Amino acid sequence: MWGMRLGREARVTCIACGTRVARSDAREYDKEGDRWERSGKEFEHLCKPCHNDIDHHPRGELERLLIDIEQPQHMTQVEFIHHYHRLVEERYGRSE
Repeated sequence: MWGMRLGREARVTCIACGTRVARSDAREYDKEGDRWERSGKEFEHLCKPCHNDIDHHPRGELERLLIDIEQPQHMTQVEFIHHYHRLVEERYGRSE
């Protein structure tokens, strides 16, 4: 694959820490969990230190659950937890 012309490399923003890094210094993150199925996707990116810090074990349905939470533009942490809890109960029943 050919690089960008004149030595200018695309830069991306790490979704974890907000650092802007050269694309070659980042790792793709696919919130749908299947980075090999590339058709029609736009990937988010993690800088290498943040990528190394994340848990690389499968997360089951967690990513889909987080995506499905209806997120108003300015949701507080408390509102997010409320939406998350409601959606978990809808899908899996009441927690004990």
